[in-house]
Amino acid sequence: MPIPNKRSIFAALESATLPEEQRTRAELFLPIHNMIYTNPPLDIPALLSVLKNKGLKIADERKAEKFLENVSYFRFDSYLRPMEQAGMPQYKADASFEKAVSLYEFDSKLRLLIFSAIQTIEVSLRSKVINRFSLAHGAFWFMNPDVAVDKHKFTENLGALERELQRSKDDFIKEHYDKYGKEGYPPAWKLLDLASFGCLTKLYFNFADTPVKKKIARSYEIPQHEILESWMKAINALRNACAHHGRIWNRIMPVMPQLPASLKQPWIIDRPKVANRFYAVFCCVTYWLNAIQPANTLVHDFKALLAAYPNIDTTAMGFPPQWQNENLWKQ
Repeated sequence: MPIPNKRSIFAALESATLPEEQRTRAELFLPIHNMIYTNPPLDIPALLSVLKNKGLKIADERKAEKFLENVSYFRFDSYLRPMEQAGMPQYKADASFEKAVSLYEFDSKLRLLIFSAIQTIEVSLRSKVINRFSLAHGAFWFMNPDVAVDKHKFTENLGALERELQRSKDDFIKEHYDKYGKEGYPPAWKLLDLASFGCLTKLYFNFADTPVKKKIARSYEIPQHEILESWMKAINALRNACAHHGRIWNRIMPVMPQLPASLKQPWIIDRPKVANRFYAVFCCVTYWLNAIQPANTLVHDFKALLAAYPNIDTTAMGFPPQWQNENLWKQ
């Protein structure tokens, strides 16, 4: 039996929920035909057989089976692809299952390292947004459309905060409701503790008081709030990839941060022409973390991770050949 097309299912559901007089127009778009997916599911021994037939060396099949019992083949396939021959369904002569596992392990440890650094940045930014915005515009500034650049985005941001509030089971929210009732919002220092990094970024973007935003940026030795905004967007995208256990080592980043020619604290001179790889965002994370915790060990820990996995291709991560000579990495 053919598998129904997801788009046609949703189009049909949408049509069925429309008023009678609107259904004919909606149904003009049906059916929507795409290629039908026919690849069957394979058990792990069969998957390993496919890999071997494509030239992949597997030193210990029992270990390989155990690995794929805990890491889905679809997720692992991203770490096999760098070893494929260009334009051919075959692996390179030196390709092995164990090399791909090593790359997977490196990426997993890199995610943990980066996510820890981003957590520190997120907590710091949250604190500064709460404190400086509230001191300038009161405990409920997030409810005031007069301090928003875009009124539509203001409504969206308030809706996001409302959803977080409705989901919350935190003790401090319950205590607030018990004392003050549920009619109004908690103040910013309570409510924004529930906000995601993405929501926090949107609130900062849409805040109309530019001088206050500049003070926050300059507290991190970043001269302009527009630069900080671009870093926030790029780091939020990286954070989400880490939180969902996504591959990051050679990922093409969806948001490119601004990379100034110079900054007050140690920075880079050789800036990527296209800042869409891990290296560009990592520069921003490292600089920002240095402004918060000058004695952090992020650079040291990253270099130690590279030393433990010497076969990692740093150019695939966007690193220039002489990256370790940059002042940002001399720690």
